[in-house]
Amino acid sequence: MKKIKIAFLLLFTISTINAQTNDSRVITTGVPFLLVAADARSAGMADQGVATSTDVFSQQWNPAKYAFALDKQGFSVSYTPYLTDLVNDISLGQVTYYNRINERSAFAGSLRYFGLGEIELRQQAEDVPQIVKPFEMALDGSYSLKLSERFSMAVAGRYIRSQLRIPSESSGGDAKPASTFAVDIAGFYQSEEDAYGDFNGRWRMGFNFQNLGPKINYDAGQSDDGSANFLPANMKLGGGFDFIFDDYNKVALNIEVAKLLVPTPQSADLNGNGVIEAGEEADLQQQLNADYNKVTWVSGIFKSFGDAPGGFSEELKEFTYSVGAEYLYQDSFAMRLGYFHESPIKGARKFFSLGAGFKYNVVKVDVSYLFSASKVKNPLENTLRFSLTFNFGDKYDEY
Repeated sequence: MKKIKIAFLLLFTISTINAQTNDSRVITTGVPFLLVAADARSAGMADQGVATSTDVFSQQWNPAKYAFALDKQGFSVSYTPYLTDLVNDISLGQVTYYNRINERSAFAGSLRYFGLGEIELRQQAEDVPQIVKPFEMALDGSYSLKLSERFSMAVAGRYIRSQLRIPSESSGGDAKPASTFAVDIAGFYQSEEDAYGDFNGRWRMGFNFQNLGPKINYDAGQSDDGSANFLPANMKLGGGFDFIFDDYNKVALNIEVAKLLVPTPQSADLNGNGVIEAGEEADLQQQLNADYNKVTWVSGIFKSFGDAPGGFSEELKEFTYSVGAEYLYQDSFAMRLGYFHESPIKGARKFFSLGAGFKYNVVKVDVSYLFSASKVKNPLENTLRFSLTFNFGDKYDEY
């Protein structure tokens, strides 16, 4: 059997996140692991984090929140098993560190690693197997700055590397990894604590334009040619409110919407049956695919707001939304729950999540669990996710 590149792994990592039905127009991208929630706290609230209270995990969701951190420094380690019903060696891991430099600014860095386990390759069944360990990773750095007492912004840079190619005889053993870079632009607002009758409250709002950068090419490690894939550029908008009942009890409610800033693939399926007939339809589909591949990542961001074949109603279906809640007792124990929704024609992901957190001194442990509410199986279904956090250094005032 001829050795081939790991195209099936690309298909696997994308298709397990998105449902494929006859009437679907799912937007697929390269390196989809960037969209997977790597920490248990956000996962317990249905993958929310752009407007939740500041924590070490803010690097993935909204690095502008670091300017409001109460601890000077923080370090975290997260582990997420993936597709546990099928295999036991695919997982997503992340380490994060932040440092609040002063009253106005902070910097942070993180490393995310998505390992696809070991794969045995053989020419014949009786051959000694060649063992390969494909992986993808992202190395991030961010800087956040308070522009006022209540509003901050941040910029983050990201180096992305994807080692999914297998050396082949035709390439002379050459299997250069694909790589590219991306930036995030984020903002965060947190109000003062105000009195609302029997309780105090605080508003939070945030936004993040994520993964803005050149396409990634799995074949040649180059970008922006006819076979390159869009990065999962993403727009996240969110808001939240803290119900502060007393010094011991607090409930936070959050809502978040997100949209991929990637153009919608066009289809030549004139009959609407999910099948491209031979002849004119096939020729038209080939041309549509060629035109789609020529779209640059910059123009793709703008096209993503108005290119859905179904018009404005379909554009609205490209937004996902989630709602989440978190109960805190003395800032040492937390219970969380959430719900995530995606349109059936854009991926069909629907799930509920539960989570909990426990803090003792400078150490905090978070866990989460996901329940699918869709007919489409979720790769993280029935999976426990874990995060371990250490906060240390001086304390900052919240007001």
